[in-house]
Amino acid sequence: MSLSIRSISVRAGELLCYAAGVVFTGFFAVQLAQGEVERRSTIAVFEQQMQLASAAVEMPAVEGASSPEQAPVTAAGEGPAPASSATPGFSVDEEPDTSLWAPGRIADYQKSLSAKLPPVLGVLEVPAVELKVPVYQTASELVMDRAAGVIDGMAYPHEGGNIGISGHRDGYFRVLKDVKVGDQIVLQTLEGEKRFTIDATTVVDKTDTHLLKDTREQTVTLVTCYPFYFVGHAPQRFIVTASLDTTYVNQN
Repeated sequence: MSLSIRSISVRAGELLCYAAGVVFTGFFAVQLAQGEVERRSTIAVFEQQMQLASAAVEMPAVEGASSPEQAPVTAAGEGPAPASSATPGFSVDEEPDTSLWAPGRIADYQKSLSAKLPPVLGVLEVPAVELKVPVYQTASELVMDRAAGVIDGMAYPHEGGNIGISGHRDGYFRVLKDVKVGDQIVLQTLEGEKRFTIDATTVVDKTDTHLLKDTREQTVTLVTCYPFYFVGHAPQRFIVTASLDTTYVNQN
């Protein structure tokens, strides 16, 4: 009799563990789905702004109409301040593949979903590695937990010079390990689509910033930690440099 009761108890414990696993798996799936909705909504905001900006440029001026206020200047004193993102609309066909992400990075991503982020300035795409991610106006830890950000002091997507974009090596930017020279980078900005061609991938010490210096021509520099699967604080940086393809750029 005691053996039978013990067997029933063990079986009941197994069933409870199984049920708990199902519940936690479902919760995890819901969090990832919420994150994908957030990512799509953020990109939606930006692309709708692009359409509105394009329509405003094409609209002929009406005599007697009040002129728009002068756009504020950024802290760097170059170009208009980044627009605020507030209107959803665009959807992304592919969900982000988190199979390469570290479990801790996925957890940080989930925690970031309830936080308010600064304005989004663009959308970065690297088609060869199926990367598509919003780009925010700063590269804080919170921003990089959610997406990618402009490195402080470097050019914004709507400005000339060296556009520096940073992301976590164990999150969105882990796919950069597979990029090759000649691959294309597409940067959606409020001025239109800009395309860049990857010139080089370089590994440098984390204190080496020579590739982050401003450039006369418009360039894109993607930065993430290296090695990609290093445990702890990575000692190096993996840097992708790309030059503007003037065949497609919306020149001003």
